[in-house]
Amino acid sequence: MSSEANTGSGVTTVYRVTGMTCGHCESAVTEELGALSGVSSVKAVASTGQVTVVSAAPLDDEAVRAAVDEAGYELVGRA
Repeated sequence: MSSEANTGSGVTTVYRVTGMTCGHCESAVTEELGALSGVSSVKAVASTGQVTVVSAAPLDDEAVRAAVDEAGYELVGRA
């Protein structure tokens, strides 16, 4: 099962992030990932550790990792 799907509105990718525990954590991750070029939507869920990103094209995993690191959390990989 792929964690990346190409839909009419772009590419949806689900990532697994550790360390998020609250709404502030979700906001920090959302803000950093939302700043990446081509990203149109980010939904972070602390309780599951899943972050769903919609972008115009597939994102570079290292760019995603750097953004999550900047927010203070750890990207485990794709969910």
